Amino acid sequence: MELKGNKHCIVVIDMLNDFIDEKGALCCKNGVKIVPKIRELVDFAYENQIQVVHVQEAHRKNDRDFRVRPVHAVKGTWGSEFIPELQPNEEKGDYVVQKRRHSAFSFTDFDLFLREEEIDTVVLTGVWTNVCVRSTASDALYHGYNVICISDGTTSQDEDMHVSGLRDIDIFGDIFTTEEYKEAVKSKFSQDEKVV
Repeated sequence: MELKGNKHCIVVIDMLNDFIDEKGALCCKNGVKIVPKIRELVDFAYENQIQVVHVQEAHRKNDRDFRVRPVHAVKGTWGSEFIPELQPNEEKGDYVVQKRRHSAFSFTDFDLFLREEEIDTVVLTGVWTNVCVRSTASDALYHGYNVICISDGTTSQDEDMHVSGLRDIDIFGDIFTTEEYKEAVKSKFSQDEKVV
């Protein structure tokens, strides 16, 4: 599969205590399984000068979202904090986007940041494949970006939800495993022409 785009961004969606920790308000039981793959991809990004963006759900206390879902990821609480294994690294240039809706693009500065950095391709990881990952993927397409989703770096509450999300994203984006993506990057971008 041909790797699209000239400047990529690894997007880590909602790898937060409330979604990954077993005590979390909306724990995605498969979430812990993808942590090593995302860590591997983030480290690969650092080695190849690829931008990393961490998306953080950070609701207000009485957010309208809580009318349809349990209270979760309230800004400033433990639930909204990044898990220890995937803390943003400002020294390496990581950027944090806080959101209150499913998509990382909804009422945030994510699109502005990507345009400022001249990024044309978003590489999506995180939870939940059929909700926040899919919503972000859809909005990325609407905003004119290439969409890549990492199949073993995303997950949902169960396999059916995960596969359903991937099936939808596959209509307008590309699906890679972590290893396939790394190999495609190595193949497309030589050491003298890294993704920067």
